Parts: sequence; structure tokens; C-alpha cells
Amino acid sequence: MPRQPRAKDVRSGERRGQDVRTQEVRPADARPDPSWGLERRGPAPARLDDVDQRILAALADDARLPNNALAARAGIAPSTCLTRVRQLRERGVIRGFHADVDPARTGHPLQAMIAVQMRGAARTRLSGYLQRLAELPGVLNVFLLGGAHDFFVHVAAADSDALNEFVIEHLSTDPDVALTETNLIFQHARASWY
Repeated sequence: MPRQPRAKDVRSGERRGQDVRTQEVRPADARPDPSWGLERRGPAPARLDDVDQRILAALADDARLPNNALAARAGIAPSTCLTRVRQLRERGVIRGFHADVDPARTGHPLQAMIAVQMRGAARTRLSGYLQRLAELPGVLNVFLLGGAHDFFVHVAAADSDALNEFVIEHLSTDPDVALTETNLIFQHARASWY
């Protein structure tokens, strides 16, 4: 009798002594088992047509664009444009309009990205810590991560002494923080995703 090939257990990656004919086979287009943690979290993506895309691209380039100019770029009537922008805001696609402030012009020319790794017990409180980090002086952005580090903290400081003081005062002395790694930012280019 020929030897039956051994099946590979999909979840654990270990070889099992099962007959291939008895192994559960999942179709390629099957939804992932929710216990695997692969389900979508948060709101479903908004359906955006070409007009919505043109509006978003124009606003991403210049959020202060007057409605008449925005409508012209999108190829629609100004009244339609107002309605579309309002709907994009109501649906949460447009979260707000912000000023792009140059930290160097405000006396904070040194920027850094600080990687922060939390201690094991503190990992249950990451969302609260994210908010606390975002409220610190000099913090431009905070990113909660998956991977070796728990956060990237983008900061602007007056000089290296001020950056060093920030890391020591707000991060290194915190008992929940296991380690930090500070990376200086030499250049930055604003991306235009849309």
C-alpha cells in the first residue's frame, strides 16, 4: 500500500499524521476564522467615486481651497461640491482641516522619531498611554504599533539638550517604559497620498 502524504495543520504549522483526505480544506476565498484575529476592525471603508477622489486629492493638496476652485478641480457645480464635502465629513472620510506648522519656524528645528517599548504589564494600557503621550509638549504625532516597539513618538525640540530632557523626563524615568530608541530626522517630505 503506498504511503499517504502527511497533512500540515494550518493553525499551528506542525506536521500531523493525518490522511490528507480527512484534513479540513478551506477554500481560498473563505473568510478567516475570527479566532485567528484577522477580522476587520473599525468602520468599513467608504465607497468613493471619481468625484470624491478628485475632491479629496485637491483638499489634501490645499485644504484652504475656496469652494468655487475646488468645484472646478472636481469638475462639478459649486453647490454639488459643498454637498459632497459635507457628506465626506459626515461619513468620517474627512476628519478635519489642519494647518501644516513648520516646527523650525516656532523655535523647534530638531525633530526625532522615538521608538518606545513598554513593559509587559503596561501593554494592557496602551490606548491610555497613547493619549498621554499625545498631550506631552513637543509631540507632533504618536503611532501605536505592532512589532518590536509599541509606539513611535514624533517630537520637535529646540536643540539636543531639550530632546534629551524630553526623553529622560517623560519616557526613560517612566516605570512602564522598558526602553526607548531616539532617531534624529534630517529631512522630511510631506507625502500627498491622494
